[in-house]
Amino acid sequence: MSSKKREDKPRAAEIVTREYTINLHKRVHGTGFKKRAPKALKEIRKFAEKVMSTKDVRIDTKLNKEVWKCGVKNVPRRIRVRLARRHNDDEEAQEALYTLVTVVPIANRAGFRGLSNITILE
Repeated sequence: MSSKKREDKPRAAEIVTREYTINLHKRVHGTGFKKRAPKALKEIRKFAEKVMSTKDVRIDTKLNKEVWKCGVKNVPRRIRVRLARRHNDDEEAQEALYTLVTVVPIANRAGFRGLSNITILE
């Protein structure tokens, strides 16, 4: 082991943007029909909180519409999302960082096959 002390910022404090595919089907399995879309949004929020390690998670309205587009009980099986950890401009906020979750449109006909989790450099 090295005796050097690490003086840079912790990994959770850096600004980063990543894309993930979330399998909503396994997360809402067994949920009643009238609670599937709200449960899917809660699971997206929970996933973003865990992966980006921020308590403040904000879901974009387009992502909300994408989850709800087929109604309350027909949630898409998978969804591609972009998670962006950003600085909080609000001076009175408890958290210094927040996570913005947006939907990524899938353009190819193969769907989600071959897609992996990627980090986007800004």
